[in-house]
Amino acid sequence: MKLVIVESPTKCETIKRYLGEDYLVKASYGHIRDLVTKGKGGLGIDIDNNFTPTYEINKDKRKVAYELQGLAKSADEVILATDPDREGEAIAWHLATVLGLDISKNKRLEFHEITRDSINQAMAHPRTIDMDLVYSQETRRMLDRIIGFKLSSLLNKKIHSKSAGRVQSATLKLAYDREKEIAEFVPEEYYKINCKVLIDKKEYDVSYDSGNKDENKISSLEDANKILDLLKSKELTITSASKSIKVIESKPPFTTSTLQQEAFNRLKFKTDKTQKVAQSLYEGINVNGEHVGLITYMRTDSIRLSPTYIARAKAFIEEKYGKEYLGSPKQFKATGLTQDAHEAIRPTSNHRTPESVRQYLTSDQFNLYRLIYNKALSSLMKGKKVEVLTLGLESNGVKFKLEFNHTLFGGYEIVYKDEEEYVEYKKLPNLEVGTVLPISFLEVEQKFTTPPSRFSEAKIVKLMEEVGIGRPSTYASTLSILKKRKYVVEEKGILQVTDQGMKTVHVLDKYFPDIVNAKYTALMEKDLDKISEGKESSTDVLTNFYNPFIDHYNKVSQVMYKDEQVQVGRNCPKCGSPLVYKEGKNGQFIGCSNYPSCKYVEKQKKELVYTGEMCPVCGKPLVERTDAKGKTFVACSGYPSCTYTVKEARKVEGQKEIKCPDCETGMLVRKLGKYGYFLGCTNYPECKHMEKINKRARK
Repeated sequence: MKLVIVESPTKCETIKRYLGEDYLVKASYGHIRDLVTKGKGGLGIDIDNNFTPTYEINKDKRKVAYELQGLAKSADEVILATDPDREGEAIAWHLATVLGLDISKNKRLEFHEITRDSINQAMAHPRTIDMDLVYSQETRRMLDRIIGFKLSSLLNKKIHSKSAGRVQSATLKLAYDREKEIAEFVPEEYYKINCKVLIDKKEYDVSYDSGNKDENKISSLEDANKILDLLKSKELTITSASKSIKVIESKPPFTTSTLQQEAFNRLKFKTDKTQKVAQSLYEGINVNGEHVGLITYMRTDSIRLSPTYIARAKAFIEEKYGKEYLGSPKQFKATGLTQDAHEAIRPTSNHRTPESVRQYLTSDQFNLYRLIYNKALSSLMKGKKVEVLTLGLESNGVKFKLEFNHTLFGGYEIVYKDEEEYVEYKKLPNLEVGTVLPISFLEVEQKFTTPPSRFSEAKIVKLMEEVGIGRPSTYASTLSILKKRKYVVEEKGILQVTDQGMKTVHVLDKYFPDIVNAKYTALMEKDLDKISEGKESSTDVLTNFYNPFIDHYNKVSQVMYKDEQVQVGRNCPKCGSPLVYKEGKNGQFIGCSNYPSCKYVEKQKKELVYTGEMCPVCGKPLVERTDAKGKTFVACSGYPSCTYTVKEARKVEGQKEIKCPDCETGMLVRKLGKYGYFLGCTNYPECKHMEKINKRARK
């Protein structure tokens, strides 16, 4: 028996079916080891010994590790088939180390789609673990640990910010800079001429044309009114008419960031949702009794498509749409920020069209799969050919422009015919120079320039990719951390930096400007790429970073100001020091400013919520309360004098409520005593009447 180890359990069934009965496929459930939190500064890194890391098996993975160790001992061969990226390579190395495998000889499979052909090809051409990729991931992890632990501890102590990090802080700075642009924006007034003309009894908007694009915005009401005066004839004459042909090319297939952007814009998916749905499509769906991966690996920054897919897709296009729709693959231009480790995100089969697998998918899976399928297929098709009619209109020297478009050849757009976004253009109208068109609507509209808009998740991911912050595998998790730390809040998909987020960036920018500098972070990513290519030493990269960083850190920790605590206006009843507002894991609370010498914490009194009913025992208002388990119940506001609660009241002998026969003011309620439940008076301890609960009452 041969043991194959993958990352996700959802892949196991599919890969096992492809490999056969001689193979056992098990999952590691991601990383099984991480840096310890021991040693100097709790970093888990021996700084003085060439940055030697110390790892331990994660607590939640110990059972998985022990199971894999047992299976590995009895297996004829262990094959590692983790994800085809830097993290996957590191997971394979950790597994090999924990299982005692020979790294120089052990088989490592690399496949980018979960299909029979891909798995069989990987099995036929296994490789060994790429230690350069492992060193790159290990270096990234150590850099993140050093920066994260050191800065997070300092910020928490000084300004009560929960964390800082190499990627998250640089990303937060991007959003912070946009907030500053918005705050500093000064709106400018301008005027717009809204004009419509009639053509064959239909209204068409015409655009004011000053001859200079920058001057189409009219700066004053006086100038706008002058233009209106010149248009008193209420008609425009066609002074020019020209036709041209333009070709609109299809867009490239998806990368991680462009998929996240389009999924947000068209499906309103958040980045983490897009990744989760894409992961499920990659790992496989049960289609007609066969578990099969529908898309290739979804963490990539490349638009390159494999020659095999291109050949299959071209045959499919010619078969379904015709030879005239065949185009050419988009040319891939790698930049210094692009890894190009994997091809673009695409379907694993052209014949598994979105509609053919719709019944096997959830609504979210179908919509995302359709985006991916159509984008990849259309990228290999001819562009759309459009005939454009441009009209020049004029009256008393005032010029306007009007354009009509007519599709001569739909090209790639035929793929989108099943989507609502597809539009069929009408034929161009027959208009000649000299034709007079009546103006049906004319007005001057006052407008103001608007500030730049806040980033959506999709836009900030696009910017992260452009400036080189992070990698495809980290975009979604970075945004999740910023939201979790409450540095940004999201409303209808738009991100807004909170006061704490603004404070965090301000302090980091003042004392650690490199950490929030996108260029610095991008250069660090380049160093990690050089390590993965074997062109740079991990020790050199860590040394060049750590020595200046720690010297600067030690100086800053002495001079960084401590955030002033906001005083409540009362003194501590224990030591007399001012009470201040503090932030804890459960939110804001009031405590003593003399902490840790004085650990007084003021209990927060919750505002009572009245139900509008009166207590049947004492006549006081009933209110909502919360028990120790967080459950809400209704009780008397007179507690502890009156212990009546609605949740304690029980139907006894067919009656809703029973008055106490002794005091005649209290009510009998169900209580728990030493020997079980009994009926007792709500006026206890003044009235100690008790009764046994009869069988009928128990029922």
